[in-house]
Amino acid sequence: MKEVTATAQTVEEAVNLALAQLNVSKERAEIIVIDEGKKGFLGIFGSRPAIVKAKLIYNPIEEAEKFLKSVIEKMGIEANIQKRETNKNVEFILSGEQIGLLIGKHGQTLNSLQLLAQLVANRHSEHYVHITLDAENYRARRKETLIQLAKKLADKAIKTGTEIKLEPLPAHERKIIHAALADRKGIKTYSVGTEPHRYVVISPGR
Repeated sequence: MKEVTATAQTVEEAVNLALAQLNVSKERAEIIVIDEGKKGFLGIFGSRPAIVKAKLIYNPIEEAEKFLKSVIEKMGIEANIQKRETNKNVEFILSGEQIGLLIGKHGQTLNSLQLLAQLVANRHSEHYVHITLDAENYRARRKETLIQLAKKLADKAIKTGTEIKLEPLPAHERKIIHAALADRKGIKTYSVGTEPHRYVVISPGR
């Protein structure tokens, strides 16, 4: 957490100096008065400066949103960002004419932006914040696609009696595959490899 210490003749002056160093308004900082100072005789003899410490109040959700806006703007794409918050879960929903560019092939661009926004949000946060990034209801459509794929490949694994390896998937998509086949008789699933090349194996026999 960024913090600065400032010294001036009065507490008010020290606070203003500290805020200027942080480049934030008073609402965005926690102010701690270390020493209120002392004027001294005739304002000179025995005087002591005021000392304050100012800590930047980090808002992880705001930082993630600012990051997304900055990256999208640098990509030359115009997009609107809506935000939904529930406890420590935050969903950013993107919309716009060129939104397909932000989704990318199989959602790769969207997943990358989501991961980076997650890192930015939790960089200095005291409590973990889970961030989901969606666009044009892509997450729901992708989930349905993965569930259908999992069922189809499970049928194939049972029919051929051989294991089937899927392409590498991000953790949240691997969970969808595992959940879709969790109660499927004659099938077991497990993940193999290291990120970002970890993939799901659908195996017959359980």
